[in-house]
Amino acid sequence: MSQLLSPVTFGPLTLPNRIVIAPMCQYSAENGQATDWHTIHLGNLSQSGAGLLILEATAVEPRGRISHADLGLWDDATEAALNKVLQTVRRWSTMPIGIQLGHAGRKASVSRPWEGGKQIPADDDNGWTPVAPSPRPFHAGNPAPHELTEAEIAGIVEAFAESARRAERLGIQLIELHAAHGYLLHQFLSPLSNQRTDGYGGPLPNRMRLLIEVYDAVRAAVSPSIAVGVRISASDWVAGGWDITQTETVAMILESRGCNFLHVSSGGLDERQKIEIGPGYQVPFAAAIKAKGRMPVIAVGLITEPDQAESILRHNHADAIALARGILYDPRWPWHAAAALGDSVVPAPQYLRCEPREARGVFETR
Repeated sequence: MSQLLSPVTFGPLTLPNRIVIAPMCQYSAENGQATDWHTIHLGNLSQSGAGLLILEATAVEPRGRISHADLGLWDDATEAALNKVLQTVRRWSTMPIGIQLGHAGRKASVSRPWEGGKQIPADDDNGWTPVAPSPRPFHAGNPAPHELTEAEIAGIVEAFAESARRAERLGIQLIELHAAHGYLLHQFLSPLSNQRTDGYGGPLPNRMRLLIEVYDAVRAAVSPSIAVGVRISASDWVAGGWDITQTETVAMILESRGCNFLHVSSGGLDERQKIEIGPGYQVPFAAAIKAKGRMPVIAVGLITEPDQAESILRHNHADAIALARGILYDPRWPWHAAAALGDSVVPAPQYLRCEPREARGVFETR
């Protein structure tokens, strides 16, 4: 058996293989509510053969959305809409489903990517005033975001906890907290975006305080049967910003608090970033964190070939491999990986007839 197609355990949750479908925003919700697009999109991915499907970044409050069309889980209406989608998907798939809970912070109130992705003014029907640790906009020409008060920060912590409770009611098996890509939790971590002088700013223990509070609140809000982990940017790719050394410190603190996994990405916080992009360019960050502790680590970023993914796992650089754009382009990537690695997957019985002659044995039946 290949490493890629072997089981892996994230705390209370065991996955049938190590292929993770990373969260990918669809910008297709209405007032935070999932739509028929989500049924089609998630239904397709749930037949891919991956070990885990993580739902897109899901806002814990309306102002925490990236765009007006982002998915949310903050009230009964958003919960009911997502429940409808998940019931349909689960009727035909047993794939474990997780959700990424997040808050966009200063990167909020923008148009959808295919509409330009520019910030929408607060007085527009689809806009609002973003919030942040400090009144520093993401784009230099944008209005300053609202600097959160300590009372408002406490409200956001509770919003994460409440969304987690709703996720458990929906039967979600894993919760990933979004502390990457320049969104609110990352904004508090990085000294480039966090200029506060109170207990949430300055030295590293203060800057990591919000992430730890959110993690603790979510962990306490759900039962032990739910896996809880964090997605983190390991580097801002800007001198003087968030870096791998600080990430390793946070990772060990999270591990000591029972965190079930760390999903290691990078960048997204500062327009000055200079990213050295190439195949598996973020894998060294995952490997560095994995070498420090025992918590399972997910590697992501330009991992496109089965042999490449298998090598990362066999060299102990990560415990699982996340795919995003690649699995949108090829929703049967896990099938093709099984064929390439001499392994097998279990497809829906409706698809058994498509097993290629040259890859007999790649499909299992159960």
